[in-house]
Amino acid sequence: MRSGIIPGHRDESIRPQDDLFGYANGTWVRETQIPSDRGRYGTFDMLREQSDERVRHLIEEAAAAAEDSPEGSPARQVGALYRSFMDTQTVERLGRTPIDADLAAVAALDSSEALFGLLGRLQRQGVPGALDLGVAPDARNPEEYILYLAQSGLGMPDESYYREERHEAVRAAYLPHLARMLQLAGVGDGDPAVGSPAARVLALETRLAAHHWDNVTTRDALKSYNPHTRAELEARAPKVPWAAWVDGLGAQKAFDRVVVGQPDYLDALSAAVDEVPLEDWKAWLAFHLVSSVAPLLSEEFVDAEFDFTGRVVSGLPENKARWKRGVGLVEACIGEAAGRLYAEQFFPPAAKERMLQLVDNLVEAFRRSFEGLDWMGEQTRAEALAKLDAFRPKVGYPDRWRDYSSLVVDEDLVGNARRASEFEFERQLGKLGGPIDRDEWLMLPQTVNAYYHPLMNEIVFPAGILQPPFFDLEADDAVNYGGIGAVIGHEIGHGFDDQGSRYDAKGALRDWWTEQDRARFDERTRALIAQFSELSPAAAPEAKVNGALTVGENIGDLGGLAIGYSAYRIATEGQDVPELDGLSGPQRFFLGWAQVWAGKARPEEARRLLAIDPHSPTEVRANAARNCDEFHDAFGVADGDGMWLAPEQRVHIF
Repeated sequence: MRSGIIPGHRDESIRPQDDLFGYANGTWVRETQIPSDRGRYGTFDMLREQSDERVRHLIEEAAAAAEDSPEGSPARQVGALYRSFMDTQTVERLGRTPIDADLAAVAALDSSEALFGLLGRLQRQGVPGALDLGVAPDARNPEEYILYLAQSGLGMPDESYYREERHEAVRAAYLPHLARMLQLAGVGDGDPAVGSPAARVLALETRLAAHHWDNVTTRDALKSYNPHTRAELEARAPKVPWAAWVDGLGAQKAFDRVVVGQPDYLDALSAAVDEVPLEDWKAWLAFHLVSSVAPLLSEEFVDAEFDFTGRVVSGLPENKARWKRGVGLVEACIGEAAGRLYAEQFFPPAAKERMLQLVDNLVEAFRRSFEGLDWMGEQTRAEALAKLDAFRPKVGYPDRWRDYSSLVVDEDLVGNARRASEFEFERQLGKLGGPIDRDEWLMLPQTVNAYYHPLMNEIVFPAGILQPPFFDLEADDAVNYGGIGAVIGHEIGHGFDDQGSRYDAKGALRDWWTEQDRARFDERTRALIAQFSELSPAAAPEAKVNGALTVGENIGDLGGLAIGYSAYRIATEGQDVPELDGLSGPQRFFLGWAQVWAGKARPEEARRLLAIDPHSPTEVRANAARNCDEFHDAFGVADGDGMWLAPEQRVHIF
């Protein structure tokens, strides 16, 4: 049996007692260059590259045989869409032509009603607007779907970029970017001077951003659940032309009752519609239109968009190769069609069987943890166990594939993308009034990731992540439980983190904790927030982790480690666990955990992620093992070592 430890990644000059991440990944970090088309690079990215290469091969096969495939079949649609993107000769010849009619419609707008009517039509086709919207189960009644509305309207990553000093360089580059994109759209001459269209767009977005909730507040499940009737929406934001927007969306019935994520933003949007000149709104819409479609247009549009979003915001020297962008487009538009081809070739039944065994052991480990938690009372414990019993795991790929056969895919690249957006928009609206689709997946089979869905109370593990170093059919249990086992524990743990714990076994937003248990839980989460808020990424040591933003994922990581280790013990009960590669079973478990977080980032990307990403930097996640008593025991960590954390400072939640 092989251990599953990646050869050549470790740095033996670093003691695991001082830096587990450095010990597990130091040689890799030192010898690996971040590819020029990426802001960060690590295990997830390497697996995504492998997945992309596989999907590329499948897509190119499909493109070559597209004419011979049945009309409306996954192979034909995947091939035709990819081929339309790779036809650069046609793309260059068309230039801005595919959006000229829309830009003319923007220029002709003469009222706020006309503006919001056009916004609705364009949002159906994938152009972002002043409000975002989506369909999901109602958090208060998860047996029914409802429409959710959220703040939107910004061109930088989030509201903090419009006000915080740490983003000043990006903010300074944004104004000339606005001017350049507007010039390409035929609005203005590219001059970013005061009073120019670009300056007016920036002023409008800055005004909207001032009323956006920050990411910490937005992730609060209780604060962000605000049901409104159509009449209440209109009363709250009377200057927003709701009827025109809803008509443009073609979503009249969807607005009888909606959930508003950030009600304060509606107030601000209404005032902006009333007070900001229509010409400013027209320039704003022209920018968002051309920006959203730029990746599908000629090189001057592609380069202009990438110069800001890639080079300035994320620090990328180069854009991705065109084939990679083509694969991304196929996955964004008709991803399950490509995923179906992927799953048929790259996910064997044995992998699913082994994963389900791992899930069973993780669930049992959680059960034992809940039964023994000293801070959880009997009433809360009973509800937690009921929620655990109701968990549903999904592994590999969907049981039922999405049907794209009615979607027209031809040589018209922008038309293909827009029809795909409308297809998905109508699919989402079609859920309203119908039964909850418990077979739906929110990730593609080829995705290198996993998720927990609080409204469905389910954990989902796509085939893309079920490969080394996360999961290896031929590897030792210790490394598999430290890798994918801890990920399983992490996702289950989201059902009981600071926000997931607000939802019950049926996915309803309901307070099932006693006040005393919630207070004890909150005491632990506050300690975790304080601990992580002192840490910094290697790429931006002057910046700190936002412990309040990352607390849910940090709870998931600690739960994944603790429960993953417990599940490893369950899996090896009664066995004589051998030493492999000079490491004991417990040591291999923690090394398996740390090696999946191999990664590094450019400073610009590290700062962007600190602002918007609810996950901590990779090195911080790996070294979260310092909270585990079992880690200290496995490596003999002592006071004075870099990884040492005094027992009273270790945060134990599950």
